[in-house]
Amino acid sequence: MRSEWHKLRTLRSTWITILAAAALTLGVGLIMGGTYTSGGGDSDVDTVVLVLYGTLLGQLCITVLGILVTAGEYSTGMIRVSLTVVPRRLPVLWAKAAVFTVAAFGSMFTTALITFLAAQLLLRDTDQAAALTDPGVLGAIAGNSAGITLLSLIALGLGGALRSVPGSVGAYLGGVLVLPEVLGMLPYDAVDSALKYFPTQAAGALGSATPIPGAAATGPALLALCLWAAAALGTAAVLLRRRDA
Repeated sequence: MRSEWHKLRTLRSTWITILAAAALTLGVGLIMGGTYTSGGGDSDVDTVVLVLYGTLLGQLCITVLGILVTAGEYSTGMIRVSLTVVPRRLPVLWAKAAVFTVAAFGSMFTTALITFLAAQLLLRDTDQAAALTDPGVLGAIAGNSAGITLLSLIALGLGGALRSVPGSVGAYLGGVLVLPEVLGMLPYDAVDSALKYFPTQAAGALGSATPIPGAAATGPALLALCLWAAAALGTAAVLLRRRDA
């Protein structure tokens, strides 16, 4: 784990993606706070969702970082060194996932907290004014960060399974972001019920201080997202054991 932490923090791409995610989240949050007027079209939107709209963009940066943590090492050939030092292989994957989880959640939670507080300075005289001590607010901020982290772990698993940065990015965009939108066009109630527990939809349910109509409850949404991440990491683990480096 010390080795994986050293690799993660010394790569330029780590800081670029984290700072880009933070800048997008904070920038959009300040724009939403600065342009909001009471009684407007967004007056019925949950306060946390409103100020953290930027995380929809920021999460793309963090998911790319998750892919780089695994697939990036295959592209450089560094994975051969890692697996030579740790021939059991699986501890390498678990260490990557653990270190990345701490870094992703820590950076996104800090960013979301700062963004919320900064945006509320602009919203204090509107009907979207809120405080961290209001019911559900801090939990929604933590849930937002947890959702992004788990989505990024899915991306990390895809990177370990596919071993290609472009291929993993394409698989994530197509399978996690685009596929649910396509399935949502089908006129079947069963499909609508199932879509609540797809990764992006489940993550969205975690980041609201008030229940979102038609979305899964917080507990089932978190469980579903954890299972998606576990499936992605499990697939990467099986392939890591069975394939050559």
